[in-house]
Amino acid sequence: MRKVSKLSEVARLAGVAPITASRAIRGAGYVSAETRERIMAAAAQLHYTPDPLARRMRGDRSRLLGVFVNNYGPVVLHEIIRALSTHARAQGYDLLLFNAERFDSPDRMATCDLLGKLCDGLMVVMPGADDRFLDAIERQQVASVVICFDARPLAVPVVAAENRLGARVAVNHLLELGHRRIAYIAGNPGTGQSAERERGYVDALLAAGIAADPALVVNGAFVQPGGYAATEQLLALPVPPTAIFAANDEMAFGAIDAINSRGLKVPHDISVIGFDDIPTASCVFPKLTTMHQPFDTIAAYAVREVVGMIAGQMTGPARIAFPARLTVRDSTGPAPQAASMPTTPRRPARARRVPVSGT
Repeated sequence: MRKVSKLSEVARLAGVAPITASRAIRGAGYVSAETRERIMAAAAQLHYTPDPLARRMRGDRSRLLGVFVNNYGPVVLHEIIRALSTHARAQGYDLLLFNAERFDSPDRMATCDLLGKLCDGLMVVMPGADDRFLDAIERQQVASVVICFDARPLAVPVVAAENRLGARVAVNHLLELGHRRIAYIAGNPGTGQSAERERGYVDALLAAGIAADPALVVNGAFVQPGGYAATEQLLALPVPPTAIFAANDEMAFGAIDAINSRGLKVPHDISVIGFDDIPTASCVFPKLTTMHQPFDTIAAYAVREVVGMIAGQMTGPARIAFPARLTVRDSTGPAPQAASMPTTPRRPARARRVPVSGT
């Protein structure tokens, strides 16, 4: 195992004082070009890397952004982190990813505090409403942004998609195809996104003069097997739906599998629409109609917001919401009894910034 070199060893090899070596490596204070080159050559020879925690203790920036997630499972999470990494690197930062599940003991909360001290800023992706580390992040005086969260007001900025409006657009698409018996497969309640999408689902039905039927709302836990099981339950109803709106693409894939297993066809017998537009949505058969979440835009804004706070820009506990875009593919079609009805997709609204109250 290679020995970790110390700054004093770099200074000794370069023939300078430790403070001069520190200035050169940190890029702070005057050091002549010739001396700086000699110091950097010595650092490279000794494989020296600065200690980020020590830098933070001196008041320097670590150039790290901490990313908290509460599980690694959802495909949508991978897409968000990929986009965050791209935009963080463009701003000169690296990501430190931390699985924040089960913050149920003092030592775990201490880890949260440590990362807050190590990283220049924190980004929390899809937390649950009851996650205790949210309280710790709200207390800390650290630049922080929460991503894809709709459960409750927070004391830090939140960046997300327009879940309620996006769901309404999705259901309107089905209504315009002639569907009247439309089911909703819900996800876990943790982030609040499923509940917002359900509200949009109900909004669209009520606007069309259709009463929401509780029997048509089934939980699928945001996973493909859950979407399969929920669809089996829906197909067993005395009057099954002619269309299914799933709160994410993974559950929509499960719905399509369940429909196919019954010998039915998508969209000829039942239409299916998802939410997220993960890469697999355009590869399954039939290709999935879905609501496209602007992950890149959300990530770019989140990184820009947290980097701005690191630089001292003031911001309040506002929520910025970007519209989801309807992406029509092959999994939706006219209702069986309305095959000749015309379709007119509606345009989503523009992003809007919503002030968050303390209630």
